[in-house]
Amino acid sequence: MLGQRLLPWDYGVRNLFRRPSRSALTLGGLTIVVLLVLVVVGFIRGLEQSLAATGNPNVVLVYALSSGADIENSSIPGRTPALLSASVDGVRRRHGVEYVSPELYLGTRVATAGMSEPGMGLVRGVTTAAPLVRGQVQLAEGAWPQRGEVMVGRLAHSKLSAAKEDLAVGGKVTFDGQSWTISGVFKAAGSAFESEIWAPLEELQTVLKRQDLSMVAVSMESVDGVADVDLFCRERIDLELKAVAESSYYASMQKHYKPVRMLGWVVVALVAGSGIFAGLNTMYGAVVGRIRELATLQALGFRRRAILLTLVQEATLLACAAAILACVAGIWLVDGTAVRFTMGAFMLSVDSVGIAVACGVAALLGVVGALPPAVKAMRLPVVEAIKSI
Repeated sequence: MLGQRLLPWDYGVRNLFRRPSRSALTLGGLTIVVLLVLVVVGFIRGLEQSLAATGNPNVVLVYALSSGADIENSSIPGRTPALLSASVDGVRRRHGVEYVSPELYLGTRVATAGMSEPGMGLVRGVTTAAPLVRGQVQLAEGAWPQRGEVMVGRLAHSKLSAAKEDLAVGGKVTFDGQSWTISGVFKAAGSAFESEIWAPLEELQTVLKRQDLSMVAVSMESVDGVADVDLFCRERIDLELKAVAESSYYASMQKHYKPVRMLGWVVVALVAGSGIFAGLNTMYGAVVGRIRELATLQALGFRRRAILLTLVQEATLLACAAAILACVAGIWLVDGTAVRFTMGAFMLSVDSVGIAVACGVAALLGVVGALPPAVKAMRLPVVEAIKSI
């Protein structure tokens, strides 16, 4: 009985091809709306993943108490790594090597061969202990830097607004009055380190005429070891140190970007809302041009509910096709695109969450966008609708 009341499924499908120009325009508009949603969600997800990937709960950052949360302005004595190793139990060790990384961190103007103006870059002076503590760092190309050399993160070019080719292995970068040869390119699982330039610590201290450090990163055997490092910093008040778990440090950074994420979701809602209104407008035009056809179907005995479902079916099919096109375009064009922000750079991420949100918005556009014009068309008397032009 229900099958007799409904129009055939392929009736709605064939209708899409009877008006190819109108269907193509509607499909293009819906694809753009869904793609915009995908880009905004990709921005939010990329930022969240970058900050989450940077923090390790077993790693403790020790920096100057007076610097607040700004490591760039931190200055601690150069003997701090040795004091920590000798005074704190639970520091991770393998084959007699302690996982303690002294680091000098600064923001400075960096120039490459292809840049007309130097860009603001992030430089970290490190030793060979850095990869032990930063377990996510992997050398993707080239070799560890020796004297006069640096290695760059794979997103450093985005932070500097430079061409990617300028930061290839063998290229040159200049900062603080010295030219450095790029010995390697590293990646770090999408974390903020990927936008940095790493140089040998001792040579960087010589160039900067500094003997102090910005911080010490210590890898502990367990999360409980963080409290031991914090106790050491509280007892040695002469050193004026502060200890924070790396995961907590970057979690606090996420709070600073919470308004940005909220704004992003607001943009998603606005784009979806404007897309629904655009869909309403398109569907109104499509339904108005088919009033005679719809009235004829009623005259043939099809119920209004069946005709209404067919109109929703057509709109939903177009929206689903738009979602597929937008997701393919997003994965191909948007996923992995580097974006600058204050802490460095991150990559837009088109993941399962973004695809789910995009498909949900597309379904909403298809159903909600088709219902109002379809309901309005169904309210016209059959005789009056058949006589209409």
